[in-house]
Amino acid sequence: MSTFVLIHGAGDVGWYWHLVEQELRARGHDVVAPDLPGDDDSLTLDDYADAMAEAVGDRRDLVVVGQSFGAFTAPLVTVRRPVEELVLVAGMVPAPGESPDQWWSNTGYGEAVRSQALRDGGLPGSADPYVAFYHDVPRELAEQAIGRERAHPSQSASAQPWPLDAWPPVPTRFVLCTEDRFLPPGFLRRLVRERLGVVPDEIAASHCVALSHPAGLADLLTDTTGKG
Repeated sequence: MSTFVLIHGAGDVGWYWHLVEQELRARGHDVVAPDLPGDDDSLTLDDYADAMAEAVGDRRDLVVVGQSFGAFTAPLVTVRRPVEELVLVAGMVPAPGESPDQWWSNTGYGEAVRSQALRDGGLPGSADPYVAFYHDVPRELAEQAIGRERAHPSQSASAQPWPLDAWPPVPTRFVLCTEDRFLPPGFLRRLVRERLGVVPDEIAASHCVALSHPAGLADLLTDTTGKG
């Protein structure tokens, strides 16, 4: 049995994972999926990692999963608790010393979205959250998710240089969503290759895969850990 430590993305709460949590618990695993601190612009990435470590407590056999912006926090948990595996889901893979604010220009995100939008009729980069994030999520569920949005991360966290000198020496996997209109798949394949040196697992889903395909995501998280 593993303990899955599920870290939500920007503007989100732990509720984002509730369907995946049900799937993982049904498979016999423990789950920790707290709300990270929000609505406080003094908090840093280290504060978020401290909050995750506190939520984990003395649990063992940890698989830390970071969604989207959660990829900045997930590796920081490994220096606070022993971690068996890291999994990034549609993650913003950071580089040492790079702040989240710098990530967009450093990675060539803007041009990647523009190029993908030309191929896909303007859907990538849409300002409509139901188009960009929730296009395969049931409407009622998407409305619940939007209703829970809040101020996270803080300005301080977004401006903080990522504090690790290198990617932690922990087995790392990446789950790529092939229907992602926020982080285009081709863009992420390149970034994952350059920054992690791994080939991602892929699932046909939007950026918000935990809401649209929770069982499929749980299968990916458990089937490849060797602990299911």
